[in-house]
Amino acid sequence: MSNVFGQHELALPFRSTADLLSSYRARDPNKKAIVDLDQGTSITFGSLDQATIDVAAEMKRRGVRHGDRVVLLADEVLEKLIIWLACWRIGAVICPLNIELNSEHVASLTALIGPKLVLVHKDLDKAAFTSGAEAPVAVFGAWNDDVKDADPEDEFFRKVPRGADPASLPERNAPEDVSCMFCTSGTTSKPKIVVYDHAAYWLSGLSTLDILGLTEKDNTLEYRSFGWNSAQILSLLPFLQVGLTMHMAKRFSHSKFFEWIQKHELTFAAGVPTVVNMLLNKPLGYTAKDLPSLRLMTCSTAPLSGEQWARFEDMYGVTLLQLYGMSEAGWICGNRHYKRKIGTVGPPAKHQEFAIVNEQGEVCPPGVEGEVTIGGPQTAIGLLKDDGTIDPVRGLRIKTGDLAEMDEEGFVRVTGRTKDLIIRGGMNISPVEVDEVLLACPAVADAASVGVPDPIYGEEVVGFVILKPGATEAEVMDFCASKLPHAKRPKQIFVTEQLPKSDRGKVLRDKLREDWTRRTNANG
Repeated sequence: MSNVFGQHELALPFRSTADLLSSYRARDPNKKAIVDLDQGTSITFGSLDQATIDVAAEMKRRGVRHGDRVVLLADEVLEKLIIWLACWRIGAVICPLNIELNSEHVASLTALIGPKLVLVHKDLDKAAFTSGAEAPVAVFGAWNDDVKDADPEDEFFRKVPRGADPASLPERNAPEDVSCMFCTSGTTSKPKIVVYDHAAYWLSGLSTLDILGLTEKDNTLEYRSFGWNSAQILSLLPFLQVGLTMHMAKRFSHSKFFEWIQKHELTFAAGVPTVVNMLLNKPLGYTAKDLPSLRLMTCSTAPLSGEQWARFEDMYGVTLLQLYGMSEAGWICGNRHYKRKIGTVGPPAKHQEFAIVNEQGEVCPPGVEGEVTIGGPQTAIGLLKDDGTIDPVRGLRIKTGDLAEMDEEGFVRVTGRTKDLIIRGGMNISPVEVDEVLLACPAVADAASVGVPDPIYGEEVVGFVILKPGATEAEVMDFCASKLPHAKRPKQIFVTEQLPKSDRGKVLRDKLREDWTRRTNANG
């Protein structure tokens, strides 16, 4: 296959899913490929290759062909990935819809996608999630190598022929083939469906390998939904590209996290700011000496303050890498295992065509804030429209809505969102800057800031904080006064038990502004 996409030369030439899995089967047939921590199950590369052949053969028997779409509804279980890889094996398109959406949204998105087959895990409400589906629907449960051990509730795996001949599946997924349709985040409004091809996924996976330096000897951990682009390109693609061992869980577990690391000698774990904050604020007594295998963690999906970053590395002795990505673009920037700078999201990703521009569209010089724009073959093909056509993304310069600046060494610091920028008396104030100060306060467990209407200055800064036991609002105000100029200090601090966040851990500042409005109206 080609090792050049556009102007991007590849460290690893593209290979089809079938060829990758068969090569790992030949190389390490008894090596664990995927470990399901919640179910206590695992599958070797030898068994995984055969399972994907068998499942792909059953899909083909049910009429799924190259380019057809398969909707997959399941929590994060081993069987979800067997189906996923089998789908790619014959060049079909996997559509892993987010089951945390309400069932009506899932049903309408399924209709929009127009799948050839819908597969639903037995633990879900099949009737609710597939209401009105025109395509055949089948329930699946646990995978067993022997069909005699199939779950009686299973309508799919127990009909899968075991030991199918790979020669019966000559199909292959090519770089230009559509690979996946997945949802952007969102739990209350109908999300968008992003459409990717295999070329973009391969490039994103190579960017991950460059960032993390993963090899076949690594044992990785992913506990986020594979319906998210971040989990796909951080964990699934590197697993495929180098044949490492991937461990998966349905959710992050504060009580089990360190046990997982020790028991399975994990070398890398995915991370988000919520997890980092939890491990900082609710430590369980583990230190670097207790975690000798773990060399790297990442933090993405939302900004992480430099103070949090430094504290985490001091507490656990694990290198933390802040990354920055987008559903429609894959990785945008990332600190590398070989070069990093605390407080930044790192240099632009290896296969991202990145530029920070001013309002006139001109590239900003180092140290000057502008809007992040991206493009190139690592981006999505486009977004699926309600009429079934695709609104193109590829080939365009995408405005991310993120403000950032690049330093002389090429490291990028995200300073905020264009829509969240606080404008006080003509001064632009980044809420991220205020957040970092609030999070550095010893009295604060978590915090976020927003701009609210002010009759004199247009907007004023207010902060919402979760206080540590025994702490007071006055301590927060005093700390901000010692760290921020008068104009940037929160004029009010509101104590809350919980910050509104998306399912990816991003603070929902619109919800905080709504909270401020309710509190203000309630107080007359």
